[in-house]
Amino acid sequence: MDLEDFLEYVNSGKEVESPSEVQEMFDELLIEAIKIKSKLNCEYHTEDEIRQIFAELTSQPVNETLRLVPPFHTDCGKNIHLGENVFINANCTMQDQGGIYIGDNVLIGHNVCLLTLNHDENPDKRANLHPKPIKIGKGAWLGSNVTVLPGVTIGDGAIVAACAVVTKDVGENTIVAGIPAKVVRKVGEK
Repeated sequence: MDLEDFLEYVNSGKEVESPSEVQEMFDELLIEAIKIKSKLNCEYHTEDEIRQIFAELTSQPVNETLRLVPPFHTDCGKNIHLGENVFINANCTMQDQGGIYIGDNVLIGHNVCLLTLNHDENPDKRANLHPKPIKIGKGAWLGSNVTVLPGVTIGDGAIVAACAVVTKDVGENTIVAGIPAKVVRKVGEK
């Protein structure tokens, strides 16, 4: 299985059985990601060098407006898609096999976790995985220690308060907080 076939399969949302050829590819990509993350996270780099290493990790060009503060963590890296002017603060984790799509002008705080995989509920199939994408709209802001679960869309201009666990879609220009995250108010309302 090559990378293109892998991405086509996981982006289809089909169940990933264990063991399977797709699961084997997860393991191969994990080993590659560990090597590249070690290079990124274990020594000083200029902003340009960070972008070059991130491009190697994602296997796609990275625009010059990306600002990333290491350390950064992923167990794949190949299904991360970034808009312009994205800021990712230290210790962010992106489990991206299911696809992570980040719009322009997004701010991501310290220790944010974006998780695109769930295990099967059936104990006999618990090792099987269900990929679902995360989509973060333009101008959204995810505070420190936020966790976003598989299949969630965060609307344009939304704010997710620090430490929130986002289990459901967040509307445009909406502020959410808590565990699980609930609507607090619209952006600009007092």
